[in-house]
Amino acid sequence: MRLVASRALVRSAAHEIRVRWERGALTNQVPCECLAVSAPGEVGGVPKVPEFPLLSRHYIPGVLELRSPSEPGWMDRETRVLAERHFRAAGDGEAGGGALGGVAFIAEPATFSYGDFVRGFLLPNRPCVFSSAFTRAWGCRRRWVTPAGRPDFDYLLQTYGDVVVPVADCGVQEYNSNPKEHMPLRDYISYWKEYIQGDCSSPRGCLYLKDWHLCRDSPADDVFTLPVYFSSDWLNEFWDTLGVDDYRFVYAGPTGTWSPFHADIFRSFSWSVNVCGRKKWLLFPPGQEEALRDHLGHLPYDVTVPALMDKCLHPRRTLAGPALELTQEAGEMVFVPSGWHHQVHNLDDTISINHNWVNGFNLANMWHFLQQELRAVQEEVGQWRDSMPDWHQHCQVIMRSCSGINFEEFYHFLKVIAERRLCILEEGVAEDDTRPGLEQAVFDVGRIVDVLASVVTHPDFQRVDTGTFSPQPEKLLQRLRRTVAATAAP
Repeated sequence: MRLVASRALVRSAAHEIRVRWERGALTNQVPCECLAVSAPGEVGGVPKVPEFPLLSRHYIPGVLELRSPSEPGWMDRETRVLAERHFRAAGDGEAGGGALGGVAFIAEPATFSYGDFVRGFLLPNRPCVFSSAFTRAWGCRRRWVTPAGRPDFDYLLQTYGDVVVPVADCGVQEYNSNPKEHMPLRDYISYWKEYIQGDCSSPRGCLYLKDWHLCRDSPADDVFTLPVYFSSDWLNEFWDTLGVDDYRFVYAGPTGTWSPFHADIFRSFSWSVNVCGRKKWLLFPPGQEEALRDHLGHLPYDVTVPALMDKCLHPRRTLAGPALELTQEAGEMVFVPSGWHHQVHNLDDTISINHNWVNGFNLANMWHFLQQELRAVQEEVGQWRDSMPDWHQHCQVIMRSCSGINFEEFYHFLKVIAERRLCILEEGVAEDDTRPGLEQAVFDVGRIVDVLASVVTHPDFQRVDTGTFSPQPEKLLQRLRRTVAATAAP
């Protein structure tokens, strides 16, 4: 998932603020009608990364001789020490993820631990694919799919037919995304059947069910089991604590539906499981997207069009390597690292479950992204800096409208996770506790300290009115630092 935060959107929001200010009707809210928000979603000190079988267009099977799965609490002491050493060596830099010859394929759940995932993929920020063995027991793979491996429309209609779902029109470009409408699932399935009968064509266009909040809006018992590798999920933990929203989605659509070129919201990680059907993924490591920009500085909407090879339109295209391409089969699970731009095409009638997630391993990436977003807003509205009252505050308003969060909300995000980890460290962890373990909590607190220290010294955060914050940011940082000192590994 992402929010569309292009310069055009920023300019639109800024224009609306300017008009309201001139009319004397300026408030601290940007009207929704002036924005277009959608969600297409879909070092030093580190030992040598374990060797995994690689994917190109076809998977290369292999047997992994690794440690057994992690104990409850996800992170063991050895993994924590390794990760802390990595981030001390990396400093404040944003995680990259260099070009690869293929994508690792993880075959067996019994021989792949959380620590293996940290070493092989979270720390180096590299993608991988998990085999269908990891999702074999999921309820959705039994109930949502016919014996022939196709979507079970009858079951979906009976269970969710009246649920209203968001549907994007893949044939219409709106900024770098697609416009959406909402309809009952039964109406979308009626369209889907019509599309199949029309030989993958319909007068209504190519419609794709995207960003259905199934877990938030409907009973989702026995639909799926969250894999341990993705259990440290601060983004959904935060929203679950507030009881407002989540970043858990179902996507469903016929052959030919697709998601345009994008990177996921907040530079989050994402994981995607095909309940049925196949997807083709085109992935680019962080930084390569810059070479794909056109002569006006815009990122492409579709990286498969011939125009991308036009040197006049895309003068730096030759500086980018080819996309890392993989085909995801039914039941398989793709891990998309932070900041990797990608484009995804459904090769069959496909249903997938997707999550966006942030944790200590990509928290710094999220903070770097938010700083970049604010700079882009400030550059766009810089001409009004001296003439508009509360200019800095309105930049934060525009940033939140275009990016989904501002500096104030980012602090509250850090505060909620920090206080929950401190609670674990103070109260301990019961044997059957589903919360993070002690080692995980210590690691999380350390990562929050590193980022929060940067936040509180940022000039634009210092302009935020923190008078009502409890605790005050500096007080929280001091408390967290004392905890880090008391739990530091030798």
